[in-house]
Amino acid sequence: MAATISHLTDEKLLAEVLRPYKEHCKYLKSAVVTPGEQLTVRCEFGIPESCYIDDTGHLNSVEVNICYNQMMYYAVAASVQWGLIEQFESWTMGDYWKHQLPDILIARFAGSFRTPINPRHFEGQIDFLSVQRRAPGGGAPMLVATTAYQYWDADGGRCSGKATLAVLNLPD
Repeated sequence: MAATISHLTDEKLLAEVLRPYKEHCKYLKSAVVTPGEQLTVRCEFGIPESCYIDDTGHLNSVEVNICYNQMMYYAVAASVQWGLIEQFESWTMGDYWKHQLPDILIARFAGSFRTPINPRHFEGQIDFLSVQRRAPGGGAPMLVATTAYQYWDADGGRCSGKATLAVLNLPD
């Protein structure tokens, strides 16, 4: 069995992935990408202050979703850059930047909080469980990705869930 090579945070790629976000909403700090039977990305996050509500003292569902988006966008960008997911092998980085916001959609998102997580410093992980090319009803082809995510902190805070992605308007 070949050794799995993890890709440490590519600071330039991370900055580009986070470029569309408001400065105070750039929560993803680092990401280690590990290919294998499934792509896994382990991340560090920090939310100094909520972007929309007074301090709740814990990570909330809105911030979980924003962090998921940033983690997922980095995972897909890294996959395109390093050729890690077969269905993205024909993509260029130009394709990724063109499709990042308008065509990579969360079709389903669910989560469960086990114990409160400190939003100031916590970790997370996304696993791409499957990525399939589909053409529903004979229409335009799309990619459907099934993912699982989890977050945790040093004090035992835990949250996990699943999300389904739809990637539309695939490049030729």
